Amino acid sequence: MKIEDFKAGQYRQEFQHKSFIPNIINIEWTWVDPKINSLLSEADQKVGSLNAFSLYVPDVDIFIRMHIVKEATQSSRIEGTKTEIQEVLLKNEELLPERREDWREVQNYIEAMNHSISMLEKLPLSTRLLKEAHKILMHGVRGEHKTPGEFRKSQNWIGGATINDAVFIPPPHTEVPGLMSDLEKFLHNENLNVPPLIKAALAHYQFETIHPFLDGNGRIGRLLITLFLVSSGVLAKPTLYLSDYFEKHRSLYYDNLNNVRAANNLTQWIKFFIVAVIETSKRGIQTFNHILKLKEEVENEKIISLGKKLPKAKKLMNYLYANPLVSSGDITKKLNVTPATANALIEDFVKLGILTEITGGKRYRTYSFHKYLNLFTDKKS
Repeated sequence: MKIEDFKAGQYRQEFQHKSFIPNIINIEWTWVDPKINSLLSEADQKVGSLNAFSLYVPDVDIFIRMHIVKEATQSSRIEGTKTEIQEVLLKNEELLPERREDWREVQNYIEAMNHSISMLEKLPLSTRLLKEAHKILMHGVRGEHKTPGEFRKSQNWIGGATINDAVFIPPPHTEVPGLMSDLEKFLHNENLNVPPLIKAALAHYQFETIHPFLDGNGRIGRLLITLFLVSSGVLAKPTLYLSDYFEKHRSLYYDNLNNVRAANNLTQWIKFFIVAVIETSKRGIQTFNHILKLKEEVENEKIISLGKKLPKAKKLMNYLYANPLVSSGDITKKLNVTPATANALIEDFVKLGILTEITGGKRYRTYSFHKYLNLFTDKKS
């Protein structure tokens, strides 16, 4: 099937509405547009460079923790949550009550991502794994009563207060098992000569079109991208997350998905997707470079001056890379030291310009590893 000749599917008259039945995607794919080839070549090069950091940066999993926090925050923001990265790093009791529900949704996404990545070591990427991720995602939040962990058994829709004014109506629930089976087979079909990034683009589009769950489809569909790239070996570690790019270009993201269904314009969606991979990889490379520079500055120029305290200071630094917002209690617990030792370390780190107190109170203070945290936001250090 030529991408340029793709027919996305057909509308089918149901009782009082028309649903969209997507065509299957587990087929051979080709294209004639040379721009796709040049974009793919650039994307492969950028992803390869990003992968290099996964292979030679010591303790890279510590730094991946913050990448996952950012992905969870941005993917959830696309769905309407207002939580900022700094809030995600706080404890539930440290948040205003009206912010806790959004916070819980982001925490669930982090847990779903971490669980899914760990399960890839035991299970192939499958509908079973996606259902497990969905169950975690929906636990204790809005949508928890919408059959978490199970494909829908009723009709859903996108946009509009009711199905009668919906922007898009996915296929009936009776079509979901067959369409998801086709999608799963496509992901694992090694007989197809389709580059992994094209597969990822097609899989995300198809998943969002099927909309197999009653809620949480956008987040699971974006999680699917990273899981596929890890399971297929494109990524050595889960370092590439597209939600930040999609959130910053939200209108284009939705428009390009919708234009596949409305105008069979699969070519533009694939170009948009590959550009997202290129730009996100560039940003990831830049972030890792800044991390390494900051790590060199802090560990070889600053904490080296602490003398006998250096071993504990190094342990605290490793903790801060994964948890850049901390309190004295956190350090006491994680480093297994006395409160006096924790407070002394904090005082040293504040003097060295590593930590900044952000709460302004005399008790229950929170400190930010601000230069590191800013690497994952749009703020400048």
